[in-house]
Amino acid sequence: MALNTVSSDRLSTNVKNTNFTAAEKQDLTDDIKPLLGSSGGGNKNVIINGDFQISQRGSSLTSANAYLCDRWKFQTGGLDENCTQDWVDVASGTSPYGLGFRKALKITNGNQTSGAGAGDYLELYQYIEGHIMANCGWDYKNPNSKMTLSFWIKSSVAQKFPGFLYTTNTNGTSVHYMYDYSIDDGGSNLTADTWTKITHTFPGNSSLNITNGPNYGLGFGIFPFQGTNTTTSRSPSNAWQSWNTSNKTPDVTSTWYTTNNATLEITGVQLEVGNVATEFDHRPLTQELELCQRYYQKSYNISTAPGTATATGSIVNTAYAAIAYAGNSVQLPVRMRAAPTVTLYGTSTGSTGKINADSGEGNGQATYIGEKNFFAHRQDDSTGVNVNVYIRFQFQAVAEL
Repeated sequence: MALNTVSSDRLSTNVKNTNFTAAEKQDLTDDIKPLLGSSGGGNKNVIINGDFQISQRGSSLTSANAYLCDRWKFQTGGLDENCTQDWVDVASGTSPYGLGFRKALKITNGNQTSGAGAGDYLELYQYIEGHIMANCGWDYKNPNSKMTLSFWIKSSVAQKFPGFLYTTNTNGTSVHYMYDYSIDDGGSNLTADTWTKITHTFPGNSSLNITNGPNYGLGFGIFPFQGTNTTTSRSPSNAWQSWNTSNKTPDVTSTWYTTNNATLEITGVQLEVGNVATEFDHRPLTQELELCQRYYQKSYNISTAPGTATATGSIVNTAYAAIAYAGNSVQLPVRMRAAPTVTLYGTSTGSTGKINADSGEGNGQATYIGEKNFFAHRQDDSTGVNVNVYIRFQFQAVAEL
């Protein structure tokens, strides 16, 4: 019988019936599961857009605390000059390119003229929904049950950086798991301008508490820099710990942060059940886009950034009679995680909060917002628009964690 036709339930039962210790049984089960691939239960990667093939918001952004590539937020504090996020091509001939990765997120440092301040920080992270983590097959309360993280990273500066997972414990307190990402998992600096694959395995813990629902379940992140307000002199814990004055982030070398125009690129992020980093789960573009649209949708074409002055792809309705507060109901193609925050854009100028009609751009409002639809209408047309005119607007809908 071919291995990929054996069910994961049967394998788990056979493992449990053998004369192994609990830890040995769990390790054997974790080793077998990757061999099943997608036939063992669907998508193995709980990270969405781990290969950065979706970037609905645009291709470049210089702003604090903002998303560029879908599902990935870059958050900062205390900077003299904001960093820039760019959605870039992976160069042919590199190791990630040979494994099928075509896109990456590139972060370029600003000019931090006042040096590394105690309150300064840079963080790139993704929050994962609780229902995804609660149903992915990870027995998160069992220390013998593992998850393995893998990703490709390239830094223009030779140093190592801290990475982390974080969630809550049974008391509702935040807990984190800190580790270094370096050439040898906690040892040597990354080689400058060289793609390096990082892997790290995380155990479960009896104190963890992940709620099976549409809210925050687990976070993954990396720190290009953190100041001394949130760090302390210690080694990475490589264990789940509450964040407090003793268990802060290990000290972070400031070389990258104090180097003007230093860069950091990342792609191929995968977090999967088991103690082995398996081949990246390349999902079809259409499937990855639908996963992203649970958290962010727009009316614009996929390559058009929100706020662009264009009617292409806009929501259009025709007023066949003179009508006040003319508008349109919008059915979203994918049900969102929660009722989103909706921003309307006029098609003539791309201004926010506007809807176009015969009198030009007027104030618009989104109402009756649900997970699958909303209604948008003109606010300032109590006298109505004329007969047989087009009502046009663009939108974005955001339901990020």
